[in-house]
Amino acid sequence: MPIQMANEYGSIHVGDEVIAVIAGSAALECYGLVGMASRKQLKDGIAELLGRENLSRGVEIRREPDGVHIDLYIIVSYGTKISEVAHIVQNRVKYVLQEIVGLQVAHINILVQGVRVTR
Repeated sequence: MPIQMANEYGSIHVGDEVIAVIAGSAALECYGLVGMASRKQLKDGIAELLGRENLSRGVEIRREPDGVHIDLYIIVSYGTKISEVAHIVQNRVKYVLQEIVGLQVAHINILVQGVRVTR
C-alpha cells in the first residue's frame, strides 16, 4: 500500500518499492557496511551480497498500528564495531526517509546477515 500525501497541487503516492530503494541506498552510504543481504537465506546460511540494482531485496517494509517498520538485512565489514554500524545505519535511514519522503518511521530493525573480510 503506497504512502499518500496531499498538497495544494494534488496528491502524491509513494510506493513501498520506492521507500525500500531509498532506505537501501541511504544505508549503503554508511561506513562499515559492505552491502545489503538477501532476505531469503540459502539453506546452508550463506548470506547473498546484493548489488546496487537489488537494493530493495534487502529491505522489508511493514505497516503496523504504531507506524511504519523497516527491516534492513545487511552485511558489515570485518573489523568494524557491529553495534556502531547498525546505529549509524538506523540514524541515516531515518533521516533520509524523513527528509526526502516526509515519512515518520516508527522502527528500523537491523539484521546483520554476515561479516565480509575485504582485502
